[in-house]
Amino acid sequence: MAGSEVACSTSLGSSVFYSDLPTGCTPPVDVLVLNVGGSLFQLSQELLASHPQTRLGKLARCSPDSVLELCDDADFLQNEFFFDRSSQTFRYVENFYRTGHLHVMEDLCEISFLQEIQYWGLDELCIPPCCRERYYRRKEQRESLDERRGLADDDQEEDFVGAACPALRQCLWDLLERPESSCAARAVGSLSMFFVVLSVINMVLISLDLGEDLGEWGPGGGLLDVLEYVCVVWFTGELLLRFLCVRDKCRFGRSIPNLIDLLAVLPFYVTLAVESLHTGTTDLENMGRVVQVLRLLRSLRMLKLGRHSTGLRSLGMTIAQCYEEVGLLLLFLCVGISIFATVAFALEHDLPATTFTSVPTAWWWATTSMTTVGYGDIRPDTMVGKVLAFFCILSGILILALPIAIINDRFSACYFTLKIREAALRHGEMLKRLARGSVGDGGAGGVNLRDAYARSVLEMLRLKGRERTSTRSSGGDDLWW
Repeated sequence: MAGSEVACSTSLGSSVFYSDLPTGCTPPVDVLVLNVGGSLFQLSQELLASHPQTRLGKLARCSPDSVLELCDDADFLQNEFFFDRSSQTFRYVENFYRTGHLHVMEDLCEISFLQEIQYWGLDELCIPPCCRERYYRRKEQRESLDERRGLADDDQEEDFVGAACPALRQCLWDLLERPESSCAARAVGSLSMFFVVLSVINMVLISLDLGEDLGEWGPGGGLLDVLEYVCVVWFTGELLLRFLCVRDKCRFGRSIPNLIDLLAVLPFYVTLAVESLHTGTTDLENMGRVVQVLRLLRSLRMLKLGRHSTGLRSLGMTIAQCYEEVGLLLLFLCVGISIFATVAFALEHDLPATTFTSVPTAWWWATTSMTTVGYGDIRPDTMVGKVLAFFCILSGILILALPIAIINDRFSACYFTLKIREAALRHGEMLKRLARGSVGDGGAGGVNLRDAYARSVLEMLRLKGRERTSTRSSGGDDLWW
């Protein structure tokens, strides 16, 4: 086979690679010639049959009628079998048959390597301890990267081709969802953030009972109530315009940011309905409590800032990806709190004037101690109890520190992934504007296409470099792929 890389084995322990198969180099009958991706490998039937659960082990023991079920093609005269797979990965598979160890090198993609070894019938458990920890850690990071890309793909650009009034809907969508598309869109985004902050400030002022100090303003009520109405009208208008623009209403309803927008305005309308239906009834006091609870939900409006903040979106993605680590953290805390609380109650509850009056009270003490809050309302009085409190606080510090490195790595990766995506969107928007001719091509005040492209590429490379540096500094050089 001219022009292809060839391995002609003179013994079962070594392989010699060269460019062309020498004339007359005919393999013995008990040796299988494996053509994997254009590269030739020779392995004995006895060696392959020693692993009967693998694909090649089955090939060495099967009949000629079932050979094509295990390979892509075969030449029975030359005893050669063809596989359309990666020859680079197969070198490690060949090494496994010779040594019994499946080593993983630094330059391999873990997901691709897993797919290859699964095809050859090998298991990840065959990876020796020297490579296992690095392999699983990098594999987990690869899977996390795929999850982040999947979350980013969910926020893909809407396509209004074929819809009613496509130009108008595209214009409204860019205005509300893409603040980088134009100056008007940036103004709308800034105004939205202003109303979010204004509504939170208004909620705080309402809780201080400043209505009498500010005075009545118009027939609709106090000034604070009018500000509340204005903010709710803005939020409702934003939500309705987004809902009318999108084509897939179901996907719009399942989106977390849109659910947050709905919860931001829903308590206001429920409060109006409750107050109008129960005015003057005997249940007014109970309804007042319901109204107070609904008003607390207005604090969810702060989450609307996630639409305009990369940091908040990164935090949400980190929590979504680290739910297992957070669950383990809560489990460790619950176990530690239960143990320390029970022991502390047994040591302190018989003392006069003790603050450990019950096990739930001891739970509260253990919770504030392990989380290093330490209110001081409940404290041990005996020497043994104080020593126990020391170990309780020390255990809490260690438990809280365990998942911090993982969560920090995930947050950094999510943040830089979103930053790179934003840079790519700005780059694409600039190219679209240049293609439409809305930006000059190098004249006075214009932007040269080559310069705009170069700036976008440099920005993405800068972010990639920051991401690589952050990952290496937090987890070591071997964590970067």
